[in-house]
Amino acid sequence: MIIPKLHYITQGNSPKVVLDNIQKACTSGAELVQLRLKNVSEKKVLKVAHAAKEITAHFQTRLIINDYFKIAKEIKADGVHLGKLDCNPTLARKSLYSWQMIGGTAHTLEDCENLIGEAVDYISLGPFRFTETKDKLPSLLGLNGYAAIIDALQTEIPILGVGGIEIADVEDLLKTGVYGIAVSGEITRDFNSIKKFNELLRASSTEEKRYTFNSN
Repeated sequence: MIIPKLHYITQGNSPKVVLDNIQKACTSGAELVQLRLKNVSEKKVLKVAHAAKEITAHFQTRLIINDYFKIAKEIKADGVHLGKLDCNPTLARKSLYSWQMIGGTAHTLEDCENLIGEAVDYISLGPFRFTETKDKLPSLLGLNGYAAIIDALQTEIPILGVGGIEIADVEDLLKTGVYGIAVSGEITRDFNSIKKFNELLRASSTEEKRYTFNSN
């Protein structure tokens, strides 16, 4: 399963704004959208998820649902992202289709090790810096935190940086060994930034392939 290197996590103060933002993200070249809705009923999330699926399907953009794995299954989304207080990934896996991806949130090395034991498809590790999208923010990792955890893990599972990440951070973050990034605020402020994020994330993989080719 190939995990996109850039995940757009939705923002918006109403379902309509969230859906408008998904449309803008897809139009701007987003490869994966994570539908994240807080403080609304599950019934409302299901309704928005159906609408989000219509938009993303039109653009062939992948859609994953934050928290609600049953909704992810019902609308045949591409997967689910589970926070630390959400359903256990192994239990969610039993309910989902075999082709649906499961991502998990981690803040520490121990969190990552637990998620690897649960056989998740990718891990969102953060926060990189302060972000207003979380109410109770864990300790900030910074570049040194990512480098230390990724070095200790030595895993093939994709690790995504998350938490207040901006375009200027990407090159240094990639040097820590992260596979990709999940972004909310920076993209919502300017959907044109998706193109720049994609360029930076793909440039690194191109360099790695070129280096491997030359060394043979």
